[in-house]
Amino acid sequence: MAESLKVTHYLNGDAIPNVKDEGQWELLETGAYCNYDNSLSNGITYGRLYSWYAVNDSRKTAPKGWHVPSDVEWRTLTAYLGDDYIVGGRLKEKGLAHWKFPNHEATNISGFNALPGGYRNFAGGFDYIFWGCGFWSTSSLNDDATVLLLDYNISDFVKIM
Repeated sequence: MAESLKVTHYLNGDAIPNVKDEGQWELLETGAYCNYDNSLSNGITYGRLYSWYAVNDSRKTAPKGWHVPSDVEWRTLTAYLGDDYIVGGRLKEKGLAHWKFPNHEATNISGFNALPGGYRNFAGGFDYIFWGCGFWSTSSLNDDATVLLLDYNISDFVKIM
């Protein structure tokens, strides 16, 4: 794919609810999406933000022929590009058009062009725009979602659960 996911429907055509309210997001037990700060321009620039339930839904959020990567697939990409300590810079958009200074070691030699679209935390608040971004993995540990993060100030690709 050439850009972040911006879908509003699952692959089968069912709508993914656009949940704007912070309190509703915190209580989610089904799939949802939003735009950072509920701003359509952020959605256009950075892609949409999806709940774990949307990513993990059997109706699939990725377009036909694509899928959300597993942890093993993210690790394969990391190994191909170097190691955890440099791969973040190789995935991030080069320069400061979107990223906060210093956008440490960003080269985008992978062509991935990751943008710092932030994320929506589990409590429903918005965090991290211009500073970083997170990518879901379909892998989980004890039903906890796995997210991989890129940050403006490091070149690592950090895995959190």
